[in-house]
Amino acid sequence: MMTASLDDMMEDLDPERRIRIEERAAEMIAEEMTLRELRKAWKLTQASVARELGMSQDGVSRLEQHSNLLLSTLRKSVEAMGGSLSLIARFPTVPRSNCPTSPATMPMIEIGPPIAACPGAKVPM
Repeated sequence: MMTASLDDMMEDLDPERRIRIEERAAEMIAEEMTLRELRKAWKLTQASVARELGMSQDGVSRLEQHSNLLLSTLRKSVEAMGGSLSLIARFPTVPRSNCPTSPATMPMIEIGPPIAACPGAKVPM
């Protein structure tokens, strides 16, 4: 019995399906990247990120070692690398009473402008 390599299997796929698989794989990898891996992927040094953040290289090193960052710190770090941070909170349902102008359920709520479209909404913190 001959075994096929992953490359062979991917080569045999419909091109559209292969693209979808590759895109999803990239998303999954990006979801799990640490700040250090992200910085290295962009070929940036700790010193260059430190200059953008207005801190020492040692400070960037310490940031990269943290597994639990404040969102404001994460946002600043991502922006220092030339990116932008988006946060999406997903809830299975949104009670109608919180937003009388929206349907009883919504698949996704973005923290930011979409909430402003729901005047008087009570967003739990």
